[in-house]
Amino acid sequence: MDVDAEDGRVYLPKHLREKFGDRFELVDRGDRLVLIPVDEDPLAALREEFRDVDASVEELKQGALDEALNEAGP
Repeated sequence: MDVDAEDGRVYLPKHLREKFGDRFELVDRGDRLVLIPVDEDPLAALREEFRDVDASVEELKQGALDEALNEAGP
């Protein structure tokens, strides 16, 4: 992976673009930056990801909150 500080661009190797696509969201985690691949059709990707989920919306929200608090640490 190359970074061009003057242009503010990140260049990913071809094998990574082929594996993950070429659209990413950049997330600032304080001590690191994380690239999250963005699907060409985000709604279709969400439907596919959650098609077998039996949890309620409230259960999903609580799980996401618990995970976020766990990642944030003490």
